Amino acid sequence: MKNLTDSFVFLGHWPSAGSFGFNTDILATNLINLSVVLGVLIFFGKGVLSDLLDNRKQRILSTIRNSEELCGGAVEQLEKARARLRKVEREAEEFRVNGYSEIEQEKVNLINSAYQNLEQLENYKNETIHFEQQRAINQVQQRVFQQVLQGALGTLNNCLNGELHLRTISANIGILGAMKEITD
Repeated sequence: MKNLTDSFVFLGHWPSAGSFGFNTDILATNLINLSVVLGVLIFFGKGVLSDLLDNRKQRILSTIRNSEELCGGAVEQLEKARARLRKVEREAEEFRVNGYSEIEQEKVNLINSAYQNLEQLENYKNETIHFEQQRAINQVQQRVFQQVLQGALGTLNNCLNGELHLRTISANIGILGAMKEITD
């Protein structure tokens, strides 16, 4: 490696008069070297750079088009979602309104049903009371009738003698006979 470095240093000390050699003036050589490098790059790299820039431009444009298409699709989906949201909100409002009206109707129906049930229970109560009253009256009438009958039989048994007893039987037989002739 030292030999290679020495050879460059050695070449730098050659005299430049009339022969080919290295110019060690950095400012002069840098400008020349840069202009040569730039010229070569521009001449040979112009097509490659142009192709790279065109490809990059096409990729950027296609990315922009894709982004615009995606944005348009997203806007369409957003509008559809908003329309669906408005529809769902309308349906929810209808359900809410209908729900309230159905609740009110159910409430009225329940109140009416409760009144009807109360009326039926009142009627059953009144019928039961009337039936029990009639039954109690019938029982009292039967007891009174039995007591009156027993009293009448007791009085008849005390008051009847044999002759009155025979006359009563004869009168009753006569009445039964007359009734039999009427029916025949």
